[in-house]
Amino acid sequence: MYRKTLALSLSAAVLGIAACASPAELVGTAGGAAVGSAVSGGGTMATVAGGVVGYAAGRKYDEKHR
Repeated sequence: MYRKTLALSLSAAVLGIAACASPAELVGTAGGAAVGSAVSGGGTMATVAGGVVGYAAGRKYDEKHR
């Protein structure tokens, strides 16, 4: 069961990062996921939430600097 959960999480992360349209969104997503994971001790929900927040931050950055 643990392996399936890990594989599903990894697949979702790869798809999420692949959907990033700009370098700022990519860095925001990866950075947010890393911070979420570190804060929660590796919890899946916090990692995903961190990635979503990071993506939004990267998107705002792109909007301001275009």
